[in-house]
Amino acid sequence: MLHKVNLTKILSGLFLLFLFSNSISAHCDSVEGPVVHAAKKTLETGNLNYVFIWLQPEDEAEIEKLYKKVVKVSDINEDVRELADMYFYETVVRVHRMSEGVGYTGLEFEDFQPAVGIEAADRAIEKDSVEEILSHINDKSKQEPVKHYFTDLQSKRNFEVNDVEAGREYVKSYVHFIHYVEGLFGGATDHNDSHNKAHTH
Repeated sequence: MLHKVNLTKILSGLFLLFLFSNSISAHCDSVEGPVVHAAKKTLETGNLNYVFIWLQPEDEAEIEKLYKKVVKVSDINEDVRELADMYFYETVVRVHRMSEGVGYTGLEFEDFQPAVGIEAADRAIEKDSVEEILSHINDKSKQEPVKHYFTDLQSKRNFEVNDVEAGREYVKSYVHFIHYVEGLFGGATDHNDSHNKAHTH
């Protein structure tokens, strides 16, 4: 009976989350984005600190409680596990977005195309170089902040997973860099601007 009740709650939650989704989305709303990747890592390892760095401390208890329920129902069968995992991803992203003061509109899936600037920023992080970004910026005064944000980000990337505060500092730097570059490439929308401001106040 417990399994049936939990499954009903999961299905109902998924229905509501998808029902109210629309096309407006930011980088962290994507299944290919860093927040969902962190949620997947938590489910793989059982370590909630992967997602805690994307959340406020007051939201940890809610996510930990949900995680325990997801683990409890995941052994029923493969379909239930997939639904439970997706509900976990959705909830982590929603709570992350709400903590920033930005409305959550549903996950974007594999065909989602982020803004050009976000792609460029992610490539820079992957390659450990901002030279490609700088080659597209003619205004020298805007190149220095790119270098500054990138250097700050890279200096914080090797945090220990169980050092949640260090992880949150990395996330803050990551968001500053990503959205500054996004704005330079002309890809920022009102939605993304508000996302950025939420991290810079």
